[in-house]
Amino acid sequence: MARTGFDMEFDVVVAGAGSAGCVVAARLTENPGISLCVIEAGGRDRNPWIHIPRGFGKLVPNPDINWGYETEPEPGLGGRSIIWPRGKVVGGSGSINGLVFLRGAPSDYDDWQRLGAQGWGYKDVLPYFKRMEHCVDGADAWRGTGGPITVSNVKRPSTVAKAFVEACERLQYARNPDFNGERIDGVGFAPLNVHNGWRRSTAVGYLRPNLSRKNLELMTRTHVRKILFEGRRAVGVEVERDGKIQRIGARRELILSGGAINSPVLLLASGIGPAGELAQHGIDVKLDLPGVGKNLQDHYQASFAFKTNSGDTLNEAVMNPVKSARMALQWLFTGTGQLAVGATEATLFAKSSSSEPVPDLQYQVLNFSSDSLKLGLHRWPGFTFIFSVCRPKSRGEITLRDAAGRTAPRILANYLVHPDDMRIMQAGFRIGRQIAATEPFRALVTEQIRPNPAIESDDEIADFVRGMGSTVYHPCGTCRMGEDARAVVDSSLRVRGIDGLRVVDASVMPAMPSPNIHPATIMVAEKSSDLIAQALRH
Repeated sequence: MARTGFDMEFDVVVAGAGSAGCVVAARLTENPGISLCVIEAGGRDRNPWIHIPRGFGKLVPNPDINWGYETEPEPGLGGRSIIWPRGKVVGGSGSINGLVFLRGAPSDYDDWQRLGAQGWGYKDVLPYFKRMEHCVDGADAWRGTGGPITVSNVKRPSTVAKAFVEACERLQYARNPDFNGERIDGVGFAPLNVHNGWRRSTAVGYLRPNLSRKNLELMTRTHVRKILFEGRRAVGVEVERDGKIQRIGARRELILSGGAINSPVLLLASGIGPAGELAQHGIDVKLDLPGVGKNLQDHYQASFAFKTNSGDTLNEAVMNPVKSARMALQWLFTGTGQLAVGATEATLFAKSSSSEPVPDLQYQVLNFSSDSLKLGLHRWPGFTFIFSVCRPKSRGEITLRDAAGRTAPRILANYLVHPDDMRIMQAGFRIGRQIAATEPFRALVTEQIRPNPAIESDDEIADFVRGMGSTVYHPCGTCRMGEDARAVVDSSLRVRGIDGLRVVDASVMPAMPSPNIHPATIMVAEKSSDLIAQALRH
């Protein structure tokens, strides 16, 4: 029976069934004595394109499963706005991403500890990286087996991916057989969260197998409007479902897992955040917490795109009905081929300068070319490689447009406003040009579509990077973990100054990992589920 004033009540309520929320819900309900409800604004992950790795290009234009955010005009990009796809579906952005599964450098997590996230150094988080995965190549000191997320390499790399790897080796970049092992330096083929040709999201690996548990309830197409309080304690959420307002009580823990955009928006709309900003919207200030929505980080990429004489790019397969049918059959019967690969087949981690202690540039090879996901693929055989700064220093923010947080928030990424980010991108451009000019990669190129081969000076490179780049879809950091006055959550992910409330998602990362952030997000959820389970036992 629910307490007076609540329509339903559970021990734990998780707001958001995304990459982190699915993990938390599955792990905490391993204890049959804990009742838990996980609430998702989107629907179930039933769209078939979600589960076909190459289908991510079909998902971004779909407003039913993509929040469709975009940034404000960016001062570092000459006033351009950038689209920010985010998953509005069970599994979150992990159900619509490019499936590249890279943890980052060990030093990334030692930096978290240095920035105040006590107990989150590499030695502390490695057991959780190992626990989450089933590495098809077997376990070792760095890799795990038997976990919910299958991690596998591209089975049949494309001609372009193999040529890129060989060209980088000729430029003296060492071959790295396992980027999730001891180091990230070097070039090799990308690991993917793919199981026998199918996407392995946390919705599939963690949540779906456990939905029959009697102590676990999933509510979909339910919008969390605000957090409910008794004094300084969070006691539940107000939601809108089928046009009706309901109050869901959380007896012991309320966990926000809405992601780097929606978690800070919910805090702000509930009166937790910078008091001055809240007052401008007429929001009653529950707690003046100035770090909410700040410290926003994202990877920004620029790309080289080419026409090619290679015969196996995705562009050709999509244009040719016979090749399309052959590609579909290959995937269906063998779990291989173009449909079994997400965005990236091969990757390189390089240093902009020999003085850098760890690589500060990442390159990713795509066996297709386009001007944007919304516009679709080019109508000719083509391929791309992108490059980005691993650990950008530019910081942005997320702020409300309206008191209820129902209108899409203002997102200001501040791409490239820190001069070091542009300096590294300029170095990355020059390394990219070296790769493009090196055999056997060069032999595949019939025409360079971008950048203009005439670009030479630093200013010209900067203009190209500002004018043609975009996001790599890795926003994080907006509810930063730490122990200082501007940290939003402590090292146990409890919101500082509010009882019974935690944030568990990419927003808590003090600094972004060097590559893709999906594995780090799952790790955060795995480790936090242990912290929360221990607290619930006591």
